Amino acid sequence: MFLGGFRSDMNGTKAQVLDAFCAGRGQAFLRFDYFAHGASSGNFDDATIGRWKADALAVLDQQTKGPQILIGSSIGGWIMLLAALARPERVRALIGIAPAPDATEDLMWASLSADQREAMQRDGSVTLPSGYDPAGYSYSWRLIEEGRKHLVMRQTIPLTCPVRLLHGMKDDAVPWQTSLALSDKLQSDDVAVTLIKDGDHRLSRVEDLERLKAAVADVS
Repeated sequence: MFLGGFRSDMNGTKAQVLDAFCAGRGQAFLRFDYFAHGASSGNFDDATIGRWKADALAVLDQQTKGPQILIGSSIGGWIMLLAALARPERVRALIGIAPAPDATEDLMWASLSADQREAMQRDGSVTLPSGYDPAGYSYSWRLIEEGRKHLVMRQTIPLTCPVRLLHGMKDDAVPWQTSLALSDKLQSDDVAVTLIKDGDHRLSRVEDLERLKAAVADVS
């Protein structure tokens, strides 16, 4: 089950490659769009981490059977952890691709200036430059505020399943040190972190996708 990143959708490169890979193995695969992403309806400024967590749990509960491998990309890595914590008995393993747990607090809010924070709280959102959209990305105060109810990196994460984390060391969105910190926080002893020296945030090159497929095979 694939959980995409912030403002990505189920038709992204990694999701499609995994779909084909699993089909070739005779392995079921599920991908979906969160609220306000891709084909799903909703105003992005109304979106929250809790809403996306609820979406993931609804899909997990209603569309899958038995233990699942959850694969989370970027902020999807946070949603992956939240879903696993809510349904530990339904999780066989976790695979994080440049996972971004607590991103609303430690990456988004932390990067804002005092003026930007004030504007966000006053106006409800701010638009910041993004390398993925020339119009920039809008970040809502609702997203930041509600995200604080779902922080996982402030304590031990009580998950004991196998975990595989892939992270590019040239990631300009989520520092690669995040995967090391996550590895340390996880209770599981079966955690492997792969750092790709020349890898970026997307990890969508042929060689990166081969590593991802190998991780799926490893925990299947």
